[in-house]
Amino acid sequence: MKNSDKQLAPRYEVVQQLKEVRKAQHVTQEVLAERVGTKKSNISRLESGNYNPSLDFLIKVAGSLGKQLHIKIQ
Repeated sequence: MKNSDKQLAPRYEVVQQLKEVRKAQHVTQEVLAERVGTKKSNISRLESGNYNPSLDFLIKVAGSLGKQLHIKIQ
């Protein structure tokens, strides 16, 4: 794994988890966007990896799915 890939891995992991939770709850990107107070395109970009979300945005998305975001530094 390249160094740049290692640096991006945590971001992709969080995004993948959020996407899996959304799908498991049968929530569309559009509905999630409404809950978060953003545009569907932002949710789509987040899930595709084409968006560098802020921590606040990730917390909002997780909260809109009834989840909490936990960060662990090792």
